[in-house]
Amino acid sequence: MKRQVLVEFGQKVREERVRQGLSQEELAARAGVHRTYIGMIERAEKNITLESIEKIATALNIRIADFFES
Repeated sequence: MKRQVLVEFGQKVREERVRQGLSQEELAARAGVHRTYIGMIERAEKNITLESIEKIATALNIRIADFFES
C-alpha cells in the first residue's frame, strides 16, 4: 500500500510539471535525475529524499514548501 504523503507529493509534482508544460524527461534533465525517477515519484513508488525534493523544486522554480501547501 502506498503511503498517502508519497501519493500527495507525487500529485503535486505532476500538477506543477504539467502546469509548466514540461514532460517528465524535460523535468528530469532540469533536475539532474533520470526520467524514470520522475515517473516513480509521480506514481508514489519512491520515498524521495530531501535533496531530491530540492532538485525538483529548483528545476520547477518553486519553493520546497509549495509541494506541501494545499
